[in-house]
Amino acid sequence: MDKEKKDNEQKNDEKENLISRRYFLESIGAGAIGVTVLGAAVLSAEYLSPNVVKEPPMKFKVGPPEDYSPGSVTKNIEQKVYIVRAKEGYFYALSAVCTHLGCITNWKSEQDIIACPCHGSKFNIDGQKIAGPAPRPLQRFAMSLDDHGQLVVDKSAIVGSDVVLKV
Repeated sequence: MDKEKKDNEQKNDEKENLISRRYFLESIGAGAIGVTVLGAAVLSAEYLSPNVVKEPPMKFKVGPPEDYSPGSVTKNIEQKVYIVRAKEGYFYALSAVCTHLGCITNWKSEQDIIACPCHGSKFNIDGQKIAGPAPRPLQRFAMSLDDHGQLVVDKSAIVGSDVVLKV
């Protein structure tokens, strides 16, 4: 009889340790609902958060005129602009963005040209197109001197090729 009791107790313990089918399915269902609710909360928070694009300012300082030697072309990578100081001493700012498809151009000092690496457009030092598929010359931006003698480029003001800053 003791043996039967022990066997019955062992069987009861085994039944208690086993997970019932109902409990298993309830757990799976609750987990699926929890994942769905969490996913919906994350997507809702992402939708409601502001989508702000941080762009560099349109008007910025590029340093004193003494930093640029006559006949130099300096690329400002962050602002995507060339600061050109002509041999005569005047300044102008050219866009470094190709007018074809918006690639960033490079100054080729050995050839005295601005070249687009994407589709082969080439521009002279004044920004005029000399080769390639670009439909227009490079944009020229307004330049001025601030109260402290710093050169300031204003990308919001596009000027003609005859506008220069004499220092």
